[in-house]
Amino acid sequence: MRSYNSPRRTDAALSTRAAILDSARRLFLADGYAKVTVADIASAARVAVQTVYTSTGGKAAILAALLAPVVEDPAVEQTLIAIERTDDPRAIVAITAAGTRQAHERHWEIDWGLMHQNLAEPAVAAVKEAAMAAYLAALTAVADRLTALNALRPELDHADAVDLLWFYLGEPAWITLVGERGWGFDRAESWMAGAAQQALLHTPSIPSDQGAG
Repeated sequence: MRSYNSPRRTDAALSTRAAILDSARRLFLADGYAKVTVADIASAARVAVQTVYTSTGGKAAILAALLAPVVEDPAVEQTLIAIERTDDPRAIVAITAAGTRQAHERHWEIDWGLMHQNLAEPAVAAVKEAAMAAYLAALTAVADRLTALNALRPELDHADAVDLLWFYLGEPAWITLVGERGWGFDRAESWMAGAAQQALLHTPSIPSDQGAG
């Protein structure tokens, strides 16, 4: 017997799921993930509690769905493609700063409001751990590129480069400067790119005959 899928029914299911996720997002940001119950979400979305579970799978699944766009932002892949297309180490660092800025700015409400402020929650911690692993993998690819170009300062190795990229361009840097210290994204990106370039990249020596006045 052939099953029948009604487009109208599918649209209604998608609309219900969107309403649940939107209601959960607003409640999580306003009250904190720990304080919000499935019943709260159902009430805000004007659906039955069982509908929340059927449509989304419960609080942890809702949280994962809300954070998925942060983890899967296309800026990551676009940044990695861009750094492979240039041999200029300073441009590579600047491109990386711009890419991390784009991903953070696009999802700042979720990134700052959920991932940062609910770190003690197991569900948040698990999703954040996966997100940070992907973030670190991307920065490792940047370190790979700089290493291949022999662009690092002589005292640094690949592991040092990964550490410094994380220090200057990783999640904690954006959280500290933009979230905690109130810097604008333009200022933060400019400073972080410059600081990372100075910390990571060697400056070609000037031949003595050109350096003399």
